[in-house]
Amino acid sequence: MKRYASPIITSLLDTDAYKLHMQQAVYHRYRDLSVTAVFRCRGDDVPGHYAGELRQQIDMMQSLALTDTEYLYLSGLPFFTADYLQWLKTFRFKPEQVDVRDQQGKLSITLRGPWAEVILWEIPLLALISELVHRDKTPCIGVDQALSTLHEKLSAFRQASADMDISRFRLMDFGTRRRYSRQVQHAIVETLQQEVPWLSGTSNYDLARRLNISPVGTQAHEWFQAHQQISPELASSQRVALQAWLDEYPDQLGIALTDCITTDAFLRDFDLNFASRYQGLRHDSGEPVEWGEKVIAHYRKLGIDPQTKTLVFSDNLTLDKALALYRHFDPQVRVVFGIGTRLTCDIRGVTPLNIVIKLVSCNGKPVAKLSDSPGKTICHDPSFVRALQKAFELPPVRQAS
Repeated sequence: MKRYASPIITSLLDTDAYKLHMQQAVYHRYRDLSVTAVFRCRGDDVPGHYAGELRQQIDMMQSLALTDTEYLYLSGLPFFTADYLQWLKTFRFKPEQVDVRDQQGKLSITLRGPWAEVILWEIPLLALISELVHRDKTPCIGVDQALSTLHEKLSAFRQASADMDISRFRLMDFGTRRRYSRQVQHAIVETLQQEVPWLSGTSNYDLARRLNISPVGTQAHEWFQAHQQISPELASSQRVALQAWLDEYPDQLGIALTDCITTDAFLRDFDLNFASRYQGLRHDSGEPVEWGEKVIAHYRKLGIDPQTKTLVFSDNLTLDKALALYRHFDPQVRVVFGIGTRLTCDIRGVTPLNIVIKLVSCNGKPVAKLSDSPGKTICHDPSFVRALQKAFELPPVRQAS
């Protein structure tokens, strides 16, 4: 296995935008909360022998700090407050918050600490794992092969869309966490920026700054998960989470994630007030056309014109799938496509990793993600899953192993 003598993650901003957006909200509201998160591989397990090199990379991250240039960049965006950015200048990763080990031949990772600090570990950790594994297994593959695959896909996309009006087609790069490498992601996004008119942004703040393109992202499952213990009542936790987000960002970052406790349960809480104030919704599990039709029907039921709202599709997308969804939904609703793994780790001869890090507790009490897809449920406490099912009137679901 290739040994890296220098750090792979070299910028605090080499992360997904929604991590900083959520961190600011946590800093302002829940600074005293502690959380636990765990690593999970949904496909073949990551071998435990990567633990040593990953540990080395984690330890090197404690020297990362927001640079003056990065601070000025963030200060020029409409999302962030001065007090948060001043605090972020003092933020340093604490490697002791990450327990990484070889557990019976499998990579095991547990994160513990204040939510306001632990929240930034997820994305760089996943990106590190992905790059370490891929550079070990396919050391002769890199930017050239990735761009060759990209150009093949772009050619096929142009042919498939030749008979369509794609002036409203919008693509966002969501590929940081499972990218082949940092260099490959940079090359992919830069090429798209130069060659297509429909790239609307990247979720990676470092890339957005370097390439002068829009940073994109709102919130993740952990926002809703933590509120399962923050809310005074479990049944009202989604409404509390939705309102807390609006309190932090009343006029921006208004795309809500629907599937933490299934979309059906979400839509029951997504009343006229929330539906009017949020700009749209994000799909991240379940059948996308069925989800989109359900959401459009919900807007219409509330008397809201779907054409005034945006649906963001982000679950296991490819350009082909995105084009099919665009063909189905345009122009009855605005659609945007966030492509991750199949953008930054789609290379012939490479098998992408299906890896996640999810919260499992908040202040020592269990939280859960139920999802719209069988097998994506994450919770260490089956009794809490049953409590969620009862609180939100859900049928039994199959928990991920």
